[in-house]
Amino acid sequence: MAPPVPKHYRLSIRPDLTDFRFEGSVEIAVQAPDPVAEITLNLQELAVWLCEVETEAGSLPCAFSVDPGKEKICILLPRYMSGDIRLKIVYTGHINDKLAGFYRSHHVHGKETRPLAVTQFEESAARMALPCFDHPRYKATFDVTMIVDGTLAAISNGDVLSETLLEGGMKRVVFETTPKMSTYLLFFGVGDFEWTQDKKDKRVRAAAMPGTGNRVGMGLEFGRKSLGFCEEYFGIPYPMSKLDLIAVPDFAFGAMENWGAVVFRENLLLFDPQKTSQAGKERICEVIAHEIVHQWFGNLVTPADWKYLWLNESFATFFANRILDHHCPDWHVWDQFLYTQTSVAMVRDALRETVAIEIPGGDHIVINAATAPIIYNKGAGILNQMRGYIGEDGFRKGLGHFLRAHAYDCAKSSDLWEAYAEATDKPVTRMMKSWVEQPGFPVITIEKSGTEVTLTQERFTYRTGVQEDAVKPSAVWPVPLAVKTFSETGEEKQFDILMDKRKAMLHVNADVAAIKINSGQTGFYRVHYTSEEMLAGLGEKVAAKTLPAADRWGLQEDLFAMARSGRTTPDRYLDFLSVYEDEDDFLPVIAIAGNLHLCYLVMTGGQRDRVAAIGKKLLESVLHRIGFAPDDREANTARMLRDAVLFRAAMFGSDSASAWGKETFQQLLEGREIHPDIQRSALQIGAWLTPRAAFTWSQDRLKTSESEHERMNILMAMGCLSDEAVMQEALAFALDHVPQRNRHLPLVSCAANPRIVPIMWDWIESHIAELEGFHPLLFERVIDALVPICGLGREGAVKAFFEAYLSRKKTGEATIRIALEFLAVNGMMREDGR
Repeated sequence: MAPPVPKHYRLSIRPDLTDFRFEGSVEIAVQAPDPVAEITLNLQELAVWLCEVETEAGSLPCAFSVDPGKEKICILLPRYMSGDIRLKIVYTGHINDKLAGFYRSHHVHGKETRPLAVTQFEESAARMALPCFDHPRYKATFDVTMIVDGTLAAISNGDVLSETLLEGGMKRVVFETTPKMSTYLLFFGVGDFEWTQDKKDKRVRAAAMPGTGNRVGMGLEFGRKSLGFCEEYFGIPYPMSKLDLIAVPDFAFGAMENWGAVVFRENLLLFDPQKTSQAGKERICEVIAHEIVHQWFGNLVTPADWKYLWLNESFATFFANRILDHHCPDWHVWDQFLYTQTSVAMVRDALRETVAIEIPGGDHIVINAATAPIIYNKGAGILNQMRGYIGEDGFRKGLGHFLRAHAYDCAKSSDLWEAYAEATDKPVTRMMKSWVEQPGFPVITIEKSGTEVTLTQERFTYRTGVQEDAVKPSAVWPVPLAVKTFSETGEEKQFDILMDKRKAMLHVNADVAAIKINSGQTGFYRVHYTSEEMLAGLGEKVAAKTLPAADRWGLQEDLFAMARSGRTTPDRYLDFLSVYEDEDDFLPVIAIAGNLHLCYLVMTGGQRDRVAAIGKKLLESVLHRIGFAPDDREANTARMLRDAVLFRAAMFGSDSASAWGKETFQQLLEGREIHPDIQRSALQIGAWLTPRAAFTWSQDRLKTSESEHERMNILMAMGCLSDEAVMQEALAFALDHVPQRNRHLPLVSCAANPRIVPIMWDWIESHIAELEGFHPLLFERVIDALVPICGLGREGAVKAFFEAYLSRKKTGEATIRIALEFLAVNGMMREDGR
């Protein structure tokens, strides 16, 4: 029997920003193909006062029962009914402080604190604001009416159709009917928003708090450019009459793609050239582009189940980078993509505790520290790999087929494969099913004997040879290999093969001196060079910089992964870094700096000293080349690289970086401003060298700063305080005085502080109850960051603590298991490095 489905919602919401309650009524037009005696909706934390159904004889009351545990309300109809059924439900709810559902926030304007309220419904929180069919496959249209204080602005997905003044200083705001969409994309909000409209495309508008409107211009412009790119590339016009970009003070995520009403954390929409760094600017543009891509991938075509969420997030992540590269080609976006997307995903996916891109679905899929790197980062990396394999024309043509075939409807992964089958004659279905439905990824081991090259693939995990963590050895992927050979005379040849079996053989010329697998680094796999001779040959090309920066990056990334997995030793990785002594390109340097930082945290004794010496030498050389002072005429990647390595150089013992940081931080103490591109580094080094002064200054500055970007920099730098007593004060300050949205920042930052790491596990144990009070995503970020480092040396106790914890609670279970596995990986690397 076909279940009843919603067709249309008519919703009225009356929020009270004094008592933080709201009154709601919703009329739901339901289509029931077969006779039904009851209809079940999702509902959470709402009090229902009336439920009735329309009949030929008028409205009739309906009995109902609520199951809070299952988050459902069962409505009993007065008789069996089919066809068009119209329900009406009257209810009330709380405007909560959980950053989910219909929740409250506030902002300070002058000396006055003013409230506002907005919604966040992904993935299943619409039920906290209205009874509904709260699953993406149940798409419907929505009419929204809000009754609000006449001095405030109301926002929803559609544009305002009418505003009517009511008694008592209230007003009724009626919005346009939405397109057919899922409940998680519904939005409404109320507050004293101020509006700015883009001058070239009137559809694009920004809503922000009073006094911040002068910071929306850059975001508006890039929003307009992103919208234009998507309309042209996808060949489907944006279907809404407006696209609002809404900055709110309190938001757990980066942004949310509500159709026509995209919500952002303030630091990811508001741009202040005096406070926002180049990295911050690029992040703003990336997030704006990501959310606008969602207007097609997710909003127009929606996943039929949460297991297909990658059809939203992987595409939005990938195309955000396409948009950035299109409009800002000098930003070297694809180099940054390898570092921020591919690398992040490969680190996460190298664990036994991993999942496929297509995650088993159901009523809920939680986007968290366990799933996000797979759904967002890995998915985007696999799309990049597929585009490289089938070519741009086939890639674009397949997407066009997919979007047009499923517009205003839902789709599954197989629908995408079918669209690509029409666009290309390559085996896309077989390839993508393997990469999307199978967890993990392969390592390609290369062995050379004379002119014969043997390639072998197996699943790559960090815990090679650990019996209890063994994975299926039978996993095989269709791997598109890009192979480049270098002859002794300097001749280069590149060829592509699809390796779809466990072994492959290549024949090369006798004069081949070096072979680079994954040339260009578009493939999502590791490479293990077993031969010292092969590695040395490639090392010569790294030193001479005749390999492109992406390949120089990929070579050391693969070797570091082999060291972490025990396939080689940390010493072999550290020895190989000698070929990077003259390296100054963003991509290899920022990756090496991060790898050395991890080694420094993990290693002990003389090995830690060796890591510091290598890091100091490399980063001082880089800083000597690019200088300590930002220059607005230099490459954007140079500006970001400087800010990424300055503190690490000081931590590794660089006198020049320490002297610069101390002098620059003194300028802040004296009330002078510094360039935003080096503010974070100055704050970090100031916290490292003068912890008491830095903490005092930070507390004062947080009270007066009007920039969320600056506030986040200050909080992250707090984690770099080098004095244990001062850090204990800072941690208490974070729990007691920092807003919920940012409370995790100094805690996460502590995981990178070698002087504080030894005290952090005891702190976690004694404060686990406070940590549980964080938003679930932010709780997981703290666990994900701290446990793998701060638990070193006491692995047994940490594991026992969390086993007891999970026997009582399931909060963050997947993330906890991941953190424990990373702890084991780091412990093994510490032993291998002794």
